Amino acid sequence: MSPASRATRAVVATAYGAPEVLELVEVDVPEPGPGHVAVDVRAAGTNPADVKAYNGTWGRDPAKLPMRLGFEASGVVTAVGPDATGPVGPVAVGDEVVVFRTSGAYAERIVVPASAVLPKPASLTWAQAAGLLLTGGTATHTVVATAVRDGDTVLVHGATGGVGLMAVQLAVDAGARVIGTAGESGHDLLRELGAEPVTYGAGLADRVRALAPSGVDAAIDTVGTDEAVDVSLELVADRQRIATIAAFGRGAELGITLLGGGPGADPGEQIRMPARATLLEQAGQGRLRVLVAAEFALADVAAAHRTLMGHHAPGKIVLVT
Repeated sequence: MSPASRATRAVVATAYGAPEVLELVEVDVPEPGPGHVAVDVRAAGTNPADVKAYNGTWGRDPAKLPMRLGFEASGVVTAVGPDATGPVGPVAVGDEVVVFRTSGAYAERIVVPASAVLPKPASLTWAQAAGLLLTGGTATHTVVATAVRDGDTVLVHGATGGVGLMAVQLAVDAGARVIGTAGESGHDLLRELGAEPVTYGAGLADRVRALAPSGVDAAIDTVGTDEAVDVSLELVADRQRIATIAAFGRGAELGITLLGGGPGADPGEQIRMPARATLLEQAGQGRLRVLVAAEFALADVAAAHRTLMGHHAPGKIVLVT
């Protein structure tokens, strides 16, 4: 370890495979240089993309091992380099912040560009703040790409998933009538958020028609199932107002809007990154709820990922330090 660095603990994937390949190890963290800040992490959000990075979905390049994980975090600034200015102004020691997008956020201390740091609203817990911006940015992209506006009727598939919960709330906030697909256990939550729940499965299109006999203006697919694609095509006249973040193969064939990191999809950086400050403002004001399903200690990351990969209560799985 060099004199200009210090040790901390971080999660790494030591191999490709199941969550058991994840270990909490000591790593060397440099002091922040120009335009960078050091953050003592209080919480880190977990996301399905974290799992795909080490389970082989995105390849098994041995050169990437050991692999750091985590795109988003919240914490306290402990050191700043020269010219450390974030999206909303200078960053100072002691600031409570949200960090997105970064890499290696599953750690006790990280050094990140100041451009990734925004003030944490005081009304949000550390866990809520760490779980907002990835799903919130993705949801913002879906709502913008489908041109959701006041008076629209919008169908959200997977409405109680991470992105779905955010898309529902953002569409409601925009003045749309939202119909959300979910299992029966999620219906009360969707009603609380201002949406009208409908159970997925056989007959879905007819159930949506019964709720919206005048038609559906836009559809947001967060699950990628054939049902979600087929029902969207059946109910929405304009294919450009159907967006998917998962059904990239069929979506490309059918001419619907592809969003995210899949082949041929629009990554939407020009929408997602500028949305960070707005999302934090909305959440801080209580207009956007961030649900936390469970919190795990950093050392229990394998258990956290097993929960993330299984059926769990609506909301984020968060690691806390």
